[in-house]
Amino acid sequence: MDHFPTNWGRPRNDAVDAYGTYPIAQRPNNTPKDAFQAGIQHTQQPIVTGTSVLAIKFKDGVMMAADNLASYGSLARFKDIQRLQPVGSHTVIGAGGDMSDFQYIQAMLDDLIVDEFSAQDGHTLGPAEIHNYLAQVMYARRSKMNPLWNAILVGGVKDGKRFLSFVDLLGTTYSASTLATGYGAHIAQPLLRTAVEGKEDILTEEEALKILEQSMKVLYYRDARSLDKVRCRRF
Repeated sequence: MDHFPTNWGRPRNDAVDAYGTYPIAQRPNNTPKDAFQAGIQHTQQPIVTGTSVLAIKFKDGVMMAADNLASYGSLARFKDIQRLQPVGSHTVIGAGGDMSDFQYIQAMLDDLIVDEFSAQDGHTLGPAEIHNYLAQVMYARRSKMNPLWNAILVGGVKDGKRFLSFVDLLGTTYSASTLATGYGAHIAQPLLRTAVEGKEDILTEEEALKILEQSMKVLYYRDARSLDKVRCRRF
């Protein structure tokens, strides 16, 4: 029951509280709450962010590298964040952008892998399927004006075929033998293209690792949001 007579709907003068119960401007509102009263609040900008992810193809597979830093604005806040994540048996993804959104994506992909395993139909998801799924998710969220603020590289090998592709918060997708996100797309990508393009089928794993190490070193010199602690993964 509403115990405040000023909420009972009686005719009154707003300048006078005849019942002396509550200041008019402060009387409690006990009407049903509208969930959309304040509008739907969406993320307006990423908060805790990761920077560049680099990936290249070599003759035996795909190699990806990223540092371990998650920055809170310009503060190097978290220095042991794993931004390269295996997905299933054939795929690895690397993400720049908002780390909480990346954790949400990881949870979605974990559920997807569990559902696929539970089907027990003899099929497994490869990098092409994971990339297609992420492209649909990212575009759907963008269409709802509530994007997942990430740029993601998806790489892997299945049935002897190498796969490397990109998807961002708008659902934009493309594939290439060298890919980079964030600041690396401006600084490291030219270095990767010079070193890799046209040589994808002859580069050894050691040469690919050396190329990524050199590119990450250049990014550490030039990118204010980078760290000298780096992870590499190969498939």
